[in-house]
Amino acid sequence: MDALRYWVQEMHVDGFRFDLAASLGRGTSNFDRYSSFLETVAQDPTISQAKLIAEPWDIGWGGYDLGEFPPGWSEWNGKYRDTVRDFWRGTQGMLPDLATRITGSSDLYGHGGRRPTASVNIVTVHDGLTIADLVSYDGKHNEANGEENHDGTDDNRSWNCGVEGPTDDPAVLELRARQRRNLIATLLLSEGVPLLLGGDEFARSQNGNNNAYCQDNELTWFDWSAAEQHADQIEFTAGLCRLRERHRVFRRHQFFRGTPAADTNRDDIDWYRPDGGAMSGEDWGVSYAQAVTVALSGATGEPGGPGEPFLLMINAWSEPLHFSVPEPLRSIAWQVEVDTAEPDAAGRAGDAAAGVQLTGRSLVLLRGTRS
Repeated sequence: MDALRYWVQEMHVDGFRFDLAASLGRGTSNFDRYSSFLETVAQDPTISQAKLIAEPWDIGWGGYDLGEFPPGWSEWNGKYRDTVRDFWRGTQGMLPDLATRITGSSDLYGHGGRRPTASVNIVTVHDGLTIADLVSYDGKHNEANGEENHDGTDDNRSWNCGVEGPTDDPAVLELRARQRRNLIATLLLSEGVPLLLGGDEFARSQNGNNNAYCQDNELTWFDWSAAEQHADQIEFTAGLCRLRERHRVFRRHQFFRGTPAADTNRDDIDWYRPDGGAMSGEDWGVSYAQAVTVALSGATGEPGGPGEPFLLMINAWSEPLHFSVPEPLRSIAWQVEVDTAEPDAAGRAGDAAAGVQLTGRSLVLLRGTRS
C-alpha cells in the first residue's frame, strides 16, 4: 500500500493495471472480493481514487474471476475478446453474445453499482497475436522461441482469410485489411473502455508468434516503416477515436435500458434484422444469424440531452447483404460515418428509402441528423 501511494502521490501516475490480479483476492477456498487487500484499497483515500484495472485471472485453481471484482475496479474483459474474434471469423451462434459485449457486458458488470466502464474491452494485448496476425494465421508460429512451438496458447480464435502467413494474393490482402478494420471498429464503437494494442493501428506483425516475450529483436520491435505502408489504417483508427470522443453515446456511464428516452420517444437502443424488422426472441435464437442493425437514439441518461442518433449495421456473412433502414427511422437524414469496406466513404449521404448494401464481412455506421 505504501508503494502504491508513492506512485500516486509522488510520481503522479493515474492508476495501476494489476497482473494476475485474481491472486490479490484469493481466499481459503476461492476468490473473495472482500479480501483484506481489496478492502484496504477501497478504504484508502488516495489509492481508491486512482484507476484500478485488474487482469481478472491467474494460473491457479479457480483463477478465472471475470466480473467478480468490487465496484471501483475495471477488468480486462476476456469474454469480449473471445466473442469478437469468434464473430468476425464466422463462428455461428455468436450474435446474442456479441450484442451483450458491445453494449458493455451488463451480464458481468450490471450489478453492485458497477458501470460499463468496468469493462476494459480487448481484442489483442501484449500476450498473444497482434490484429494483423489474427487475420493472417490459423495457428501459432512460435518456432523462434526454441520450444518446438509447444509454448503459447492454442486458443487463438484466428482466421488466416484463406492463406497461412504472408501472401501476394490481392483478394486475400483486401479481406485481411477489411477484417482488421472490422476488429478495430468494433472495439472503438463498443461501450466500455477500449484497449488498443500498440502497433495494431499500423498492422504490426510478429509473424504469427503469440508468445514473443522472450524475443528482443526485429520480431517484436516496432517497424516504423510499416506505419508509412499502412497510413490509411492509422487514419481510419484515428477517425474512430475522434468519433468516439465527439459522441457520448459510445462512452456511456450507464447501461442501456431499452426504454424510451423522454425527449426522443424511442428506446435508447433497438435491434433490427437486416430487413428492417425488429429482432424477436426467435431471431436471436437462429444459430446461423450473423447480421444485425443496432439503433442508438443518442440518449445517454446524462445531463445535456440526447446526442445524434446512429445506426450500426453489422454483416459477418461472407456474402453481400442488403440492409433496410427500419421504418420508424426513415424520416431521419442519414450519412455514412464508417464503412469498413470503403474507408473513404465517410460523409457520403445515405438513402433511407433505398437502404444500404453491405459488403460481405463488413460494418457500416450511419449518423442521423436531428430535424
